[in-house]
Amino acid sequence: MTTEDSRYEAVRSRDARFDGVFFFGVATTGIYCRPSCPAITPKRQNVSFFATAAAAQGAGFRACRRCRPDAVPGSADWNARADVVGRAVRLIGDGVVDREGVAGLAARLGYSARQVQRQLNAELGAGPIALARAQRGHTARVLLQTTSMQAAEIAFAAGFASVRQFNETIKEIYAATPTELRAGRPGRLPVAGRDGAAGVPLRLAYRGPYDTAQVFGFLAERAVAGVEEVTGEPGRRTYRRTLRLPHAPGVAEVAERAGTGGWLECSLHLGDLRDLTTATQRIRRLFDLDADPYAVAQRLSADPALAPLVAATPGLRAPGAADPEELALRAVLGDGLPLPEARHLAADLVAAHGEPLPEPSGGLTHLFPRPRDLTAAPGDLGIAVAPQRATAVRALAVALAGGSLRLDPGADRDEAERALLSLPGISTWTAGYIRMRALSDPDVLLDPALLLTLAPAHISRWRPWSSYATHYVWHAEG
Repeated sequence: MTTEDSRYEAVRSRDARFDGVFFFGVATTGIYCRPSCPAITPKRQNVSFFATAAAAQGAGFRACRRCRPDAVPGSADWNARADVVGRAVRLIGDGVVDREGVAGLAARLGYSARQVQRQLNAELGAGPIALARAQRGHTARVLLQTTSMQAAEIAFAAGFASVRQFNETIKEIYAATPTELRAGRPGRLPVAGRDGAAGVPLRLAYRGPYDTAQVFGFLAERAVAGVEEVTGEPGRRTYRRTLRLPHAPGVAEVAERAGTGGWLECSLHLGDLRDLTTATQRIRRLFDLDADPYAVAQRLSADPALAPLVAATPGLRAPGAADPEELALRAVLGDGLPLPEARHLAADLVAAHGEPLPEPSGGLTHLFPRPRDLTAAPGDLGIAVAPQRATAVRALAVALAGGSLRLDPGADRDEAERALLSLPGISTWTAGYIRMRALSDPDVLLDPALLLTLAPAHISRWRPWSSYATHYVWHAEG
């Protein structure tokens, strides 16, 4: 999709593979759409193309009510990019601009606010405020159409500073008042209020095929008691976990059985509704919902060794992490151990140092310990663990708590890996595993057999999707 003519061909063919990759606005209607919009294809001279929904909104276009272009998966390209633009997009998605402003975003990236503004405008056609505004608008629409929350509650849950700002933004983006938008709700999700048993119901969209059995199986094998649980039979499982969020703890539930409809059904039980955007983005990263399986399959299928695996498992994903620091601590604690033993150690650590939930939720009882909780732990961490392993975990906790190692969505992946390898007891494999999952790097090859038997030139053919090659091999090995 490097030229506008090729983009127009995708629009003419209503190719859903490019939903979220770009958007198009129609001058005669003032509406912007996703490439797969079912409406009559507009004439080429009336079409403009945009890198983001925020850019289309900034140009004066309103979201199409048929294809809902603001609700498509995020761009796999921006999520994969390691430069300042990719890091900024991930931080904005995590709600940093809403919580800390543009100055806070720039400080996390190590740039001035002006530099960040200029680079985002040049690459995405919209600055950080516009990108955060588009995200707030989408969150508000979801809440209006899937919950019975009051408009004022929705305004602040979505990140708006005032009800007036909320009303004006909804009117500008959707050409409808919040009341009108709510009246047009699809009605296919359970409707819950703030304290409803269903939590806040969401449909988390993804593109292409999605192998729910692979993802839920991967998470079930690694679920830590007290923090995570997987209930139900294969094909109808529910993954549940606690979330440590900026304002209050939460619990997320994701259903496996809904994976065939282009989305996963999720319920978020939040102690503070301001955490909605952050919780949503963290679950999206955990389930790798912004991946582009078409690009992955095209690249990896070109290798005869991987082609049969790709054909056998369409839609395989590379699960990320809901809490990068938790993932890193668990990886170091269980380095080299069989999965059951690693899970047992992590559960012991949770029982010894985790923060209890205000109220247990099924088998969920605790939040995973924060790094600073472990810096004050005894030398053996208060659990039955080898001294070298305890030393490695404590060193990692000190680095995370002190800020010398950052694993947030805007972290520089190369710097993070160097910092990990400088710590005692952290192997190259574990640093790569943390990079792959905690930092959602799509280009990490971890399988030792492949690294030993294949030439570097061969492995380079899989780039930038080496993480998916790793998961294909793991999945085939069972």
